[in-house]
Amino acid sequence: MRGVDDPLKALGVVLLGAGKPVVLCAVDWTGLRNEAFRTWRRALADAAHTTPEHVSLHCVHPHNAPFADTWAEKLIAAAKAPTSLDLKFFDRCVTASAEALTASLVKAVRFTHVGTGLAEVKEVASNRRVLGDDGNVKFTRTSATKSKEAREAPEGLIDPKLRTLSFWDGDKPLAGLHFYACHPMSYYGDGRVSADFCGLARQKLQDETKVFQVYFNGCGGNVTAGKYNDGSKENRVVLRDRVHTAMVSAWKATRTRPVTELRWRFEAVTLPARKEASFGEAESTKVLNDPKAAAAKRNNAAFQLAWLARKDVPIEVSCLSFGGAIQTLFLPGEAFVEYQIAAQKLRPDAVVNVAAYGDDGPGYIPTAKAYLEGGYEPTVALSGPGSEEMLLAAIRKLLKVEGKGKE
Repeated sequence: MRGVDDPLKALGVVLLGAGKPVVLCAVDWTGLRNEAFRTWRRALADAAHTTPEHVSLHCVHPHNAPFADTWAEKLIAAAKAPTSLDLKFFDRCVTASAEALTASLVKAVRFTHVGTGLAEVKEVASNRRVLGDDGNVKFTRTSATKSKEAREAPEGLIDPKLRTLSFWDGDKPLAGLHFYACHPMSYYGDGRVSADFCGLARQKLQDETKVFQVYFNGCGGNVTAGKYNDGSKENRVVLRDRVHTAMVSAWKATRTRPVTELRWRFEAVTLPARKEASFGEAESTKVLNDPKAAAAKRNNAAFQLAWLARKDVPIEVSCLSFGGAIQTLFLPGEAFVEYQIAAQKLRPDAVVNVAAYGDDGPGYIPTAKAYLEGGYEPTVALSGPGSEEMLLAAIRKLLKVEGKGKE
């Protein structure tokens, strides 16, 4: 780290009074994987006097921020590979957020209404997988893209809508939660910490409204700002203001309704590991222990080993519903935008908000088709093509079958 442009935060709400407390938290980190995710989630659960399955913990995913896999870091240390995570710093962050949650409980206020709002985000998101005439990935449009051809290519498949879920006491707003699917990076890799344009948009709205605001990244695994971002420092503010404009519009368009029912449901999924030898234990261990290998390759090998060590530990997919009309899904990993769009199509009668970037153990979660199309994401995704069927099955259960699923 060379400096801090703006602070990273862990922000969230605790919902009380309808069975076990429910915690919804978003952290301005790149990712929380495996043991790191479960450790942080367990700390928040203990602080809220609830169970880990009632805590939905997510990352906003700015890249100038920590990326945490504590088990992988222990493997890295044992192999004397370049450090990826400061474990003591991680522990301090977990403790601080749990203490903040505990302190917040004595300040709990009632909420009588929930609100929903919707607005289009213009000229921010674009699909980064640009296909050629043969149906395969022609090139990847990264978050910061200077290629004229890539910038001029169509936006591709995105969800252009930003959705807002808010909590109210009568006509008094208490908190707003925003959901939008896009990698939230303008420029990065310079060692200067930042929540980047989505975190900055969130803060700008909070400063203006004096209402607590939280931002959740949707299924943006294959969505970036690449079509509209050349990586210049000046463009961070431009992208911030475009997201902020949509937040303001969604906030103004919000309609509230009395809370008559609050339900929390979750389904466990066990995503399959990759079968290729390069993702296996033997090859990953070889790369991790190779002092001549690049730091990134050694770290990635550790991440692969950490995933293999926990792959049989299920990941919970969760849903918060207020009656049938408002459904909010909480998904793991860097899920592709197709999952978000599929969820919305399953319930055209309802408002469906989607947050991804929960437990990031599997990394990218492409569609099965994407593995055949090629491109960057399937080359590094730690779960296999069978993940799509499993994840969609859980989404269908949570969205379409009221009253089923664990509570």
